[in-house]
Amino acid sequence: MTTEQTPDHAAEAPADDLPLEDVIETLRAELEQVRAQSLVDRADLENQRRRMERDVQNACRFANKQLLGDLLPVFDSLDAALVAAGGSGPLHDGVELTLRELRRVTGNQGLVQIAPAAGDAFNPELHQAMSVVEAAGVEAGAVAQLFQKGYRLNEQLLRPAMVAVASSD
Repeated sequence: MTTEQTPDHAAEAPADDLPLEDVIETLRAELEQVRAQSLVDRADLENQRRRMERDVQNACRFANKQLLGDLLPVFDSLDAALVAAGGSGPLHDGVELTLRELRRVTGNQGLVQIAPAAGDAFNPELHQAMSVVEAAGVEAGAVAQLFQKGYRLNEQLLRPAMVAVASSD
């Protein structure tokens, strides 16, 4: 009874007519190729793991982006209610407490208010110039007036602050 080798085994079996040293060198070369490929595969897996970890972190950081963006008009309304309620009184105090609590909760989620004051430097990355006005005591090119507050979520701009910029005249 003879055993036939399959074509796969025949290719892997060292040739009987090659010297032993050549067979050993061939096998060492193949081993080095396998080791090198193993290192490349390991590095690829590590890079993929890091990418996935970074993607998950970003997904967590910005998971509430839509909800927090939808709350921006609520902030605007509460700010307007504070102005309408006057300087003090139960209505003013209630709106102020509500707004403070809403800012605390959203701040814990990474939402930051952008509210430049008159005289602050105009930053085109955070502010949107709606108009240019003459403003006494305000340096040309600086924020002269705030129309609407802006907001960032974890360093990503959700809405720029709408401002008037002081003219150079």
